[in-house]
Amino acid sequence: MKTLIFSLLAIGTLALSSCKENKEQKKSTETSMQHDMSTMSDSAAMGNMAMDAKVTVTAAKKTTADLTELYSHYTHLTFALSGDDDKEAVSAAKGILASFPKIDKNGFSAEQKKEFADLESSISEHAEHIADNAGKIDHQREHLDLMSADFYDLLKEFGTPKPVYKVFCPMYNDNKGAFWLSDSREVKNPYYGKEMLSCGEVQEEIK
Repeated sequence: MKTLIFSLLAIGTLALSSCKENKEQKKSTETSMQHDMSTMSDSAAMGNMAMDAKVTVTAAKKTTADLTELYSHYTHLTFALSGDDDKEAVSAAKGILASFPKIDKNGFSAEQKKEFADLESSISEHAEHIADNAGKIDHQREHLDLMSADFYDLLKEFGTPKPVYKVFCPMYNDNKGAFWLSDSREVKNPYYGKEMLSCGEVQEEIK
């Protein structure tokens, strides 16, 4: 009987000791995890600061052109392609084409009218390719790449309705890279969509 009592006491002591060790180990693990998370958070913050430090700020020229509707269809296009939605991209491209005739060019100089006409012609050509190629999202993305360069020039030369960010993806087009324009710093890559949605970095702000 005494042997049984001593055995039970020994087991109880071991169990208490084991629980205490597990609790201390858990506490130590939680402390370590909190430290690691804090370190990661600090590193991320430093990374964001470093990225922001690289952003170039460009002042767009001021003109009488109201490009609000036109640019909204462009952002619609980038969002559609970032979501791998070729049919929605068609709708956005048609919106771009429909917006150009609504822009009042009466306040433009002769030089501005020529420059605007050249950019309108090029953007419209790319928009037509995108609108005519539902089901061929790779082809649509190729024309977004070319169109974005024209939109970049358009907004810098004729004014932007809001701050616009130039976002660069280094991997697109066999690592030659390509950029798109966004009214947000949040990266939603239209060239790779869901495959690599967050691939890219803000390079420039136009305002």
